[in-house]
Amino acid sequence: MSNRRRGPHETQRSRRNQFLARYRDLGHPLTGDEQMGRSLRVNTLKTSDDVLIDKMRTLGADLAKVDFLTHGYWIGKTSFSLGASFEYLLGHYSLQEAASQFAVEALNPSHEDLVLDMCAAPGGKTAQIAAYMENRGRLMALDINRRRLYALENTLERCGVENCAAYRGDARDMDFKGLTFDKVLLDVPCSGNYAADSDWFMKRRLVDVTNNAEYQRSLIDAAIRLLKSGGELLYSTCSLEPEENELNIQWLLETHDVKLEIVEGPGSPGLTDVFGETLSPDISKTMRLWPDEAGTQGFYVARVVKR
Repeated sequence: MSNRRRGPHETQRSRRNQFLARYRDLGHPLTGDEQMGRSLRVNTLKTSDDVLIDKMRTLGADLAKVDFLTHGYWIGKTSFSLGASFEYLLGHYSLQEAASQFAVEALNPSHEDLVLDMCAAPGGKTAQIAAYMENRGRLMALDINRRRLYALENTLERCGVENCAAYRGDARDMDFKGLTFDKVLLDVPCSGNYAADSDWFMKRRLVDVTNNAEYQRSLIDAAIRLLKSGGELLYSTCSLEPEENELNIQWLLETHDVKLEIVEGPGSPGLTDVFGETLSPDISKTMRLWPDEAGTQGFYVARVVKR
């Protein structure tokens, strides 16, 4: 037996084949070469869709409406850097991936809600929540990383967010003094996916997926504890791995008094047969965005209501 060490290209190819084989086993063959489209979100706290789109087209940006988003636009050809324009620096829009925007669309926060964004940095979704709340109501944003919290604070300031209090902290061990929330966004740290990272196959191993899923369950547990009765948790990942998606939601259904609400949008129903394991039929109410279907990165969204 040869003791030859695998080179980096061979290792990447092996991991690529391993993950692609998993997706085939889940009933969705992928090539591994799918890429996500670039997109932006109009920040309605500072401008309107019509005004911004007219301005951007005048400047030389080719934009097209994302049909499943309220204020999202696909970015085509541009004659300038969209991250360095005056409009961007003034907060008139955010460079935000379409599936990421969809998570807040599914949460549908309003100014009547008390909302918690549990893993908020760098703040794109937090600013989107504030815009949907029209800078009214109350919004709390948390992140455990001080450096990432600076990015969150900069995003909120640039986008003109006024109804949000941002804290460095971990919801699992913070004392909220009995405070509970109408809606919680839990966009968990996850394994990511290859459509958003060209080096993803080289970086990821199955043990990473398992470790992430265990960590995510501890965050889910905290989120349910912080919800009011009848309150809603929007759970999302940018992972394609069922351990971080459907299997986590199956665990949630088995361990907490909750129900799932249907997620309507551009993806496919959540899987109810995962590697031969039969899950609750209610998990078909959740949604997967496969990279080849919606033109986005891989994504998963579940709406959970606390009884």
